[in-house]
Formats: sequence, C-alpha cells, structure tokens
Amino acid sequence: MQKHGGDIYQREYRLDFSVNVNPLGTPERVIEAACEGIRHSDRYPDVECRKLRAKLARAEEVSEEQIVFGNGAADLIFALALANRPKNVLLPAPTFAEYEQAVRMAGGQVTYYELSETEGFLLDERIIGHITTDVDMLFLCNPNNPTGLPLKKALVLRILEQCAACGTLLVVDECFNEFLDAPEEYSVKEYIDRFPGLFILKAFTKVYAMAGLRLGYGFSSDSELLARMGEMRQPWNVSIPAQYAGVAALDETEYVSRCKTMLAGERDYLKAGLKHMGFTVYDSQANYIFFRAWPGLYQAMAEQGILIRDCGNYVGLSEGYFRIAVKTHEENTELIHTMEETVGKWKRQ
Repeated sequence: MQKHGGDIYQREYRLDFSVNVNPLGTPERVIEAACEGIRHSDRYPDVECRKLRAKLARAEEVSEEQIVFGNGAADLIFALALANRPKNVLLPAPTFAEYEQAVRMAGGQVTYYELSETEGFLLDERIIGHITTDVDMLFLCNPNNPTGLPLKKALVLRILEQCAACGTLLVVDECFNEFLDAPEEYSVKEYIDRFPGLFILKAFTKVYAMAGLRLGYGFSSDSELLARMGEMRQPWNVSIPAQYAGVAALDETEYVSRCKTMLAGERDYLKAGLKHMGFTVYDSQANYIFFRAWPGLYQAMAEQGILIRDCGNYVGLSEGYFRIAVKTHEENTELIHTMEETVGKWKRQ
C-alpha cells in the first residue's frame, strides 16, 4: 500500500509539511458545526445528505441530482472503480496513488503514461494518442499531485473529446483546484452536461482543512453511473458531524480568499529558499511544492522533527524527489532555516 504523508502517529514531529491542507487550519465555525453534529449523533446520518446537497448545488452551480458524496475523495475513487470494473485504465505517472490502488482492487490493469522530467513533468497533448477504444478509464489530477502543475481547460477539453469518441470515462480530480490563482481557467465543471463520460472529483478535505472529518464529493450527468456508485458504497458513509461541517464550510468564502492571498507569497518564499540551496524546484501552482534534492533529505529532516513527503515511491519517480506543503510564514521560515543548516552540514562533511 502506498505510504502517504501525515503519518504523525508513530512518533511526534514539531512540524508536518507532508500533508497539503489549508495552512490556516479548520475554520472555527466549521469546528463548531461538527461539534453540533456530534450532539445529534444518536441518530443515523441522512443518507442523501439533503441539506448539504442543496447548499453545495447552489455554491457549485450544478443540479442536486448530479452530486454524489463520499467518506472523503478516496471513498469515491474506489466506488468509481467498483462501479465500472474497468479492464484497462490509463494513468499519468507520477500522480496520486489511490487511482491505481482502486483499479487493481476492482480487477483492472493500469497502463502508465510517463511524464518527462526534461519537460518539468507537465502533461502534454501527446497523451491523446494513447486514448483508444481499449482504454476504459483515464484519471487526471488537476493540478497534479505531487507536482502541483495544472492543465489548462483547453487541453483537458481535447482529452475529454477523445475520451468521448473512444467511450472512455474521464475522471478529473479537482481537489486542489481552489488553491490555484485562477481556478476557473482550469476546471472543466461546465462540461458535465455536455459529456456524460466526465466525472469531476472534489473534496472539503484540502481547502477547508477537514482531512479528519472525511467529506468528498463528485459531479456527473450520468445518473446510471451515480446509481452504480451508490450501490458500491456502504450505507451512512457520510457522518452527521461531516455533513454539518460541510454545510458550515460553504460559508467560509473570506477564509478561502485569505488563504489564497497568503499562499501566493509563501509559495514564492519557499521556492526561492529551496533554489538557493541548489535544489531543482518545479513550478507548482498549488498549495504544495515539488522539488528534487539529495536522497537523504527526508531522514535528515525527520531527525530534526520535521516531516516532509518523500516522493520516491510514486510511479515514475525515484529517490530524491520530495513534496512540501506551503504553510504559515513562521513555519515556512523554520523549515527553510532547518534545511539550510542540514545542507550546510552535508557540504562540510
């Protein structure tokens, strides 16, 4: 099983840069709403998430019938695989590991389209030639994880048109879309009515720092697909606290704007610091930064009480690739100073 970030339970770390959630933390009103949900936890959750569904439909400007909820985005990834039982799935590499896990659990095979380091690991239009009638599903993470690189809407639309011609289900993971400076330039949500073979995956996890509450959702105009996914998921898969928290989170527009303003400056600060140390830094536009350094960096930082994401276990990568979250300036400064001290010791050895 792919090892992820956020494994902070086997030992204590003073800073966790391995998980890329909103650095401002969970909004206080969301916490209060989740606590209110706990007070009503003597009853079963609403399996249709009616209050949350109605409010999310207004916020996202989609029909209520086009929304499906899950116990985090990962729950929906596995439900998609089980609902479709794809034989052949195309995945860019590197990308998020759960796609492959879900496909293999459902009995499918994975073909990788390896992204080129010389081109900055950015997906290009050549992938279109790999989308054939033999490909049942294609997953695109936009912006990609771990690189943080987004795909412009025009390219995704060309990919979508090829998928439609070949009968390929396109799953576009937009869980980090809200962190982009201009998210509307990259989201393909407007095409769900035009393309029934499009599924858009999103979550409250990252942008509202709700990783522990587990609340994901997706959009599709294919009612039969959504029905099949519903059959694959366990009953009451979204808890009452998660539903209450989701309703409250949708009011936190100022919080999201404040986060994006902070991220822009802090992302530049971290990139400059990493480059100054001689690391290869890729042009992430999300709330995390992908870079290449010495293979021993993960362990060296762990010894200093700082957890970063070692990306060596991603398909298409090797030792020496890392990802760090963009956090508050105080935390980012501490990270850079600690790295500089570590690099200085290495150079003196």
